[in-house]
Amino acid sequence: MTGRTGQRQAGRARRAAAAAVIAAGTVLATPGTVLAAAGDGLPKQPRIADLATGGAECAPGEDRPYVETVPQVTARLYGPGGGQPGEASRVRGEFEAWWQGEGGAEERVSMTTTTMHDTAPFTWQLPSTVPDETVVSWRVRAVNDAGASAWSSEGAGAPCEFVYDRTRPDAPVVTSSDYPDDDTWTPGVGVRGTFRFTAQAEDIVAFAYEFMGEPPRTADVRPDGSAEIRFVPRKSGRQILSVQAQDRAGNRSARADYTFLIGEGPAPVARWKLADAAGSRSAAAETGTAARAGAGAAFGAPAPSGTPLTSTASLDGTGHGFLTPGAPVVADTAKDFDVGGWVRPERVDGTRTVLSQDAGAARAFTLGLTQAGSGPAWSFAVGGARITGGLPETGDWAYVLGQYDAETGTARLYVNGRAVGEETAAVPVAGQGDFQIGRARGAQGYRDRWQGEIGDVRAYDRIVVPEELTALATRAAQRVGHWALDTAPDGLAPESDGGAPLKLGAGASVYRLDDDPCDPFDPFCDRDWPLEGDGHLRLDGVAGHAATEAPVVDTSGSFTVSARVRLTDDAPATPMTAFSQGGEHGDAFKVRFDPENSSWDLVLAHADEPGAPETVLRRIEWPDGDIGSGHRVTVVHDASANQVSFYVDGSKDAEGGTAALDTAWKSTGGLQLGRGRTADGWGEQLKGVVDGVYAYEGVLSETQISQLP
Repeated sequence: MTGRTGQRQAGRARRAAAAAVIAAGTVLATPGTVLAAAGDGLPKQPRIADLATGGAECAPGEDRPYVETVPQVTARLYGPGGGQPGEASRVRGEFEAWWQGEGGAEERVSMTTTTMHDTAPFTWQLPSTVPDETVVSWRVRAVNDAGASAWSSEGAGAPCEFVYDRTRPDAPVVTSSDYPDDDTWTPGVGVRGTFRFTAQAEDIVAFAYEFMGEPPRTADVRPDGSAEIRFVPRKSGRQILSVQAQDRAGNRSARADYTFLIGEGPAPVARWKLADAAGSRSAAAETGTAARAGAGAAFGAPAPSGTPLTSTASLDGTGHGFLTPGAPVVADTAKDFDVGGWVRPERVDGTRTVLSQDAGAARAFTLGLTQAGSGPAWSFAVGGARITGGLPETGDWAYVLGQYDAETGTARLYVNGRAVGEETAAVPVAGQGDFQIGRARGAQGYRDRWQGEIGDVRAYDRIVVPEELTALATRAAQRVGHWALDTAPDGLAPESDGGAPLKLGAGASVYRLDDDPCDPFDPFCDRDWPLEGDGHLRLDGVAGHAATEAPVVDTSGSFTVSARVRLTDDAPATPMTAFSQGGEHGDAFKVRFDPENSSWDLVLAHADEPGAPETVLRRIEWPDGDIGSGHRVTVVHDASANQVSFYVDGSKDAEGGTAALDTAWKSTGGLQLGRGRTADGWGEQLKGVVDGVYAYEGVLSETQISQLP
């Protein structure tokens, strides 16, 4: 008897002994393992729910999946314990697949896995000989030393089926009557259009599509093999829509590119600048119908600076303070529309209406302000839905726009070009009544009257896109001060346009290049070159400063202040303020160099009080040591966004260059160069050079900031 034959006989003897023990009702176990009792040693029949074809559920007949590659099939198998917790079984999986060959004969392939714990998934990558366009069936069973389970297809089970489909479908046909592909320009920015996709094969289940510059999306196929999608162009110019048909196996067709030309968005359906002559009893319409003015509406009121408006209308908040064209302007409130305008409230108590449209004894929509949980808020209501957000403030201009998106069925509210509040689902009501400026219809008549100014009212029967909204709401920054610091006759550095001068204090002087006695050709000449122009301001770091008598910018509103600064020392000992503006105890803003961190800092006190909390934005920079052109440091406060930004040499840090600021206050002191407020009074004197100081009412863009000299 050979060694291998002896091993086989010994193995059979051990299995026979184990079987006898089990038959006698004895359980053999090792720690953590439970063996099944007699009669239950066979693995369990695999369940259909535990089988998958390439990630798709096992299914026969019409529910069978279609796959674009030869799939890997997966099964969960169970030993005698049926996968119960604490029971360990080891099994192997026997897979079998079959199909009808080209000659009609059945072809079969099979595979047996290695023995594994029944907690592991059992897989089989089917061979590449699996034919395409043919129904393939497969099944599996579990096997151990005691025998094999029933096949998964036996009894209440069924074979799993699939079809391997590797053929790409034909590209779809794309059409649109709203935006034809015929090289003609269609007025379309903000105008929703419909595009139709038509399949060229029967097994198409979806269309993948993508507009140029937009994220990819998919559209489901309707029973007739087509799909329709809606799209709002956001920019004028050439647009390309790319579409692919996708079949049930996941194959995608070649791309069908549909090109169309988008013109500028249609003009508002109604617009009133409200810049009519004082004493007029109606407002001329740029488009639409002239609006009759009540006795409480007066023309010739101030307009927001930095806009094309020259004047606005003022409403007194009484029953006579209104304007109306006596007709609707939003023809169908169930479709896309936007309404908006420039407003400045004189009062922010109660509910006050800027724009509305009658709907019988109620209104279809209202735009204005109302009282929210924390106080007044801007408001846009459509039907019974209302969205609120932003903070209306007495005497502050804001551009307010309400938008209803019929495609999503939602209302949106924008203040100064930014979305506020949360987009809200709305069910519009029919509103074919008159359009109103300054009041809203109620059961007992008109109510919720506006008190303050309104200008440039517009109504659109389309979506106002973000780029248009930015243009409508932008107020160009207005320069309120520029000090070249080239001269200072009688100790006064003039403002370029004749505004308030900067008065030089002790330790401050203007250096001019043409006053320097140093010979530029002398190798020992240490000439002081101006940072900009013909001269600059030198400060001694002890008492040197220059200041205006009154504030230059309103620190509670939007402003931009910038200066070029060079430090004399390469290792300053104490903080030094380049410029500031504040009150009696603190600075609404100051820009200083902090030697401890080797950084330029923007510091903003939250109140004009000793020890008030501060917001600090920091930019790491080495000190200059009186060499080079220094740094242009710029502070920007955007009151409409309640945020402040800090730029050094035309750029800001991606993180930490901007911060929220809802504690801005109106300073009473003048603009200071070379010093700032401290706990002990004036301090932090700058030892260095300041030049090219600019101040603006409003927000300079990043491009404009980078272009400052």
